[in-house]
Amino acid sequence: MNVAEIGIIGGSGFYRMFKGGRELTVQTPYGPTSEVVTVGELSGRQCAFLPRHGVRHHLPSHKVPYRANCYALKELGVAQIIGCCAVGALTKQHDVGDFVFADQLVDFTRGGREDTFYNGPIATHIGFTEPYCPAMRKAAVGAAKKIGLNAGDRATVVVTNGPRFSTRAESEFFAAQGWHLENMTQYPEAVLARELSLSYMNVSLVTNSHVQARESREGEMATAPDVIEALGEHIEDLRRLVAAIVEMLPPGDERPAFIRDALRSARWI
Repeated sequence: MNVAEIGIIGGSGFYRMFKGGRELTVQTPYGPTSEVVTVGELSGRQCAFLPRHGVRHHLPSHKVPYRANCYALKELGVAQIIGCCAVGALTKQHDVGDFVFADQLVDFTRGGREDTFYNGPIATHIGFTEPYCPAMRKAAVGAAKKIGLNAGDRATVVVTNGPRFSTRAESEFFAAQGWHLENMTQYPEAVLARELSLSYMNVSLVTNSHVQARESREGEMATAPDVIEALGEHIEDLRRLVAAIVEMLPPGDERPAFIRDALRSARWI
């Protein structure tokens, strides 16, 4: 089905993108998607929206059906995915309310997450040097400037397993490595998109900062109510940003060759 060219995956607190649109249930070999997919027009282009955690936020990060979600979007004709997510800031470089388009990730998840479509019989070693599409990120920077939002385009996000937030020692370790943001869902979503030769970019909204709590040595670095409050304050800016990015994205058939041809260099036979 070629009913959408761009996929949008909403993170925590981002459950609706279209006022209208039609809902589609997509059957996949990997089970049901997080929620029905809503297809509609945004910024003059056909898009498919999928809330990662479900509209009731009933799926914790380690239980999200990442394979089903990515597969379903490809089945609908999607070539590029905008993956929105909430992140915690590990350093003073970012603060609550900032938007960031990460360019690197580090996987600190463990066990239980189905993170490949290729479990045999052919060994498939997908390239993942650049986990996020540089062409999409470039378009996103231009989109942010167009609507008057500041957004960084260089950051490393470390992906933790969840559903708990990190300890102070873990946060200090991550920051000491030079990593900037912490999140629970970017892996395996980004690599599964690559295995399907889909371009994928990250739109991070900073909803909490670890810095003050780390330095004071007391208090929580993140709480669920704090995250939801920050999302509520900035959700309209996020929607405006995503709509602007959709308008600025190049056609899907112009995605970088290393993404479009990802499988060609992943197998020996």
